[in-house]
Amino acid sequence: MKVYNFSAGPSMLPEEVKLEAQKDFVDYKGSGMSVTEMSHRSKWYDEIHTEALSLIRELMNVPADYDVLFVQGGASQQFAAVPLNLLVNGKADYIVTGNFAGKAAKEAVKYGDCVVAASSKDKNFTYIPEGVKFRDGIDYVHITQNNTIFGTRYTDRTYPVANCPIVSDMSSMILSEEVDVSKYGLIYAGAQKNIAPAGLTIVIVRKDLVGNEKPYCPTMLSYKTQADADSLYNTPPCFTIYMAGLVFKYLKKLGGVKEMQKINEYKAKLLYDFIDSSSFYTNSVNPADRSLMNVPFVAPSDELNAKFVKEAEKAGLVSIKGHKLVGGMRASIYNAMPVEGVKSLIEFMKKFETENK
Repeated sequence: MKVYNFSAGPSMLPEEVKLEAQKDFVDYKGSGMSVTEMSHRSKWYDEIHTEALSLIRELMNVPADYDVLFVQGGASQQFAAVPLNLLVNGKADYIVTGNFAGKAAKEAVKYGDCVVAASSKDKNFTYIPEGVKFRDGIDYVHITQNNTIFGTRYTDRTYPVANCPIVSDMSSMILSEEVDVSKYGLIYAGAQKNIAPAGLTIVIVRKDLVGNEKPYCPTMLSYKTQADADSLYNTPPCFTIYMAGLVFKYLKKLGGVKEMQKINEYKAKLLYDFIDSSSFYTNSVNPADRSLMNVPFVAPSDELNAKFVKEAEKAGLVSIKGHKLVGGMRASIYNAMPVEGVKSLIEFMKKFETENK
């Protein structure tokens, strides 16, 4: 039975990427070694590392005055790293649009005068605040570009206007749609949703923001430490970076992020259009703020939600249970989710609705 994994992360990887990794696993390019066992100082790994850094620069059109870092610790570690590196004047404003945005704001308070400038908690995070006003003299504004649990995302309409760098957590949407990197001071993203297995975090930071870390900033959390060492200060997550490089090549062959965005918009439209046309399923997110990556929806009762999840798994539609903060179901349709997977979900939803009205 064909299985489609709708997990919010770790998520699906492209089939051809997994097959390529399988082919290389025992003997990478005639080295006689697996990437999992070779030295990060070897010529073999150096090629992998350098190519992966180059490819993500190309895919995201990263300007020359930005560093691209491969670090560990997940996006959650960046909740601390960002204020430790960027709080020069000691002040920052946060927009809280979901669970992880809230966690980032809570962590930042430990290191300076960091406040919540706006929040969508009043409507259970079903929208993105517009026209937010920020304090004078702040070092940065922090946003979470896509909210994995609640299914919202920033668009040009809601992008904050501020006289300071914008910091964005792009963990659940990086490489899914085109972004203008030059609009941001710093971007960070865990790799386990659109890029690679868990273990790698990507940081894209403007060079003038590097080197201003707090005196007590841990060495491993310093962007300068990582930039000066080309992300090789310590042993990096070599295999995850190798997998990321394969995904970058796959995206480039596909036509880049521009083409990937078209596919993602098509997949999301199929699913949202069906939900909106149904009298059985509902999605409570403001339509203008709906995520392309994470689509929460509910059936008419908790009992039917539980039944849906159970029967969907039997049909090969796995990890579709919604987060406990929202309930119901959530279809995470990241880059590697094929159009066929979304269509299979919709067909199951139709069948389930017919049988349970």
